[in-house]
Amino acid sequence: MAMKVKAIEKKLKFTKDENDPGVWRYVMQPELYTSLSQKKVIREAALRSGVSQGVMQACWDAAGEVIKAWATEGHSVALPGLGTMRFGLRSKAVEDVNDVKTKLIRTRRIIFTPDVDLKEELAGTAIQITCYDRNGNEVKRVTSADEGTVEDNENGNVNDNVNGNGNDNVNGNGGGTNTGGDNGGGDDNGGGDDNGGGGDDNGGGDPEPGDDQD
Repeated sequence: MAMKVKAIEKKLKFTKDENDPGVWRYVMQPELYTSLSQKKVIREAALRSGVSQGVMQACWDAAGEVIKAWATEGHSVALPGLGTMRFGLRSKAVEDVNDVKTKLIRTRRIIFTPDVDLKEELAGTAIQITCYDRNGNEVKRVTSADEGTVEDNENGNVNDNVNGNGNDNVNGNGGGTNTGGDNGGGDDNGGGDDNGGGGDDNGGGDPEPGDDQD
């Protein structure tokens, strides 16, 4: 099995000047298949486990309710075979305690941390890149030869931010990650403003010229 990635030639502009000619760059993004329905997932899980679809559906629903209830109470909840999920927030920091108000909270977040087995599976999966020029023509195919590094949201810094300026700490854990275009310069629940600059990390966003695409 291999993951499929598209590298599409796009014109990128980094100013609002209408006369800016822009530059052409190949931007990579995952090539996703159609979303699998819950019904199909439950049917497949029932076949693999040997239980009926009705029992699997009941277990699925019960597990979902437990995960939501415990996560909203502040727990980090295990997702069997996948990792853990918890809720967090992104907020601004203030110097004076009297200025602490709920309006400082900018967003609430759902944070997923994959377990070791899942990261090893991802690291060992080949990536096939198909390149398309500005006219939509396929011009090249590449099979990955990268080191298979997987971003770790919990431990240490990951130096693969695009336009990143600082730490992306959640409740004081880990730093330097870039999740979905929040290239923050501050902390979640850990102090410091989140003054992020804007680019997405391989999610179809526009990187600065010369930045590496992972």
